[in-house]
Amino acid sequence: MQNQFEFFGKLESFEFNHWQYHIPIPEAISLSLLAKNQRRILVWISNQGPNPMGLMKAKEYWYILINQKLRADLMLQEGKDIQVRLTPDESEFGHEMPEELQVLLDQEEEGNSYFRSLTMGKQRSLVYLVSKVKNPESRLKKSLAIVHHLKSSHGKLDFRQLNQVIKQFNSI
Repeated sequence: MQNQFEFFGKLESFEFNHWQYHIPIPEAISLSLLAKNQRRILVWISNQGPNPMGLMKAKEYWYILINQKLRADLMLQEGKDIQVRLTPDESEFGHEMPEELQVLLDQEEEGNSYFRSLTMGKQRSLVYLVSKVKNPESRLKKSLAIVHHLKSSHGKLDFRQLNQVIKQFNSI
């Protein structure tokens, strides 16, 4: 596969905040991805994935964050060699668009307009919010809540308010 990069890295810790665990990316790989303006990547760790991630910058190097769930699921230990494979994420949102949300956005011109006016990061967050739900009925309720919130707030995304709307829709 073209634009695929593989290397052995090590899980490291910044030791200063809750986003501490990460894997540094070799400079040549980082520069190759950044030259094509591709900070969103798909990552396979020990052949498990893909995991959508973003290249992040520390003072000395680029890295990917490794959350607690991924560390536990893959039994990653700090300082141990880890096989890593990266490819650019060519998807629009960094996650597959859930059918329930796509159908609503296709039907709701106003909601779609507000959704598309959000930054890519906020769009990605909303897509992830729906896609992480396994139950189709719950995905539909969450999608309905998102579109309702965007329309009632005229496109101003407030996650605290959105969570309240989601709770209301879940109780229906």
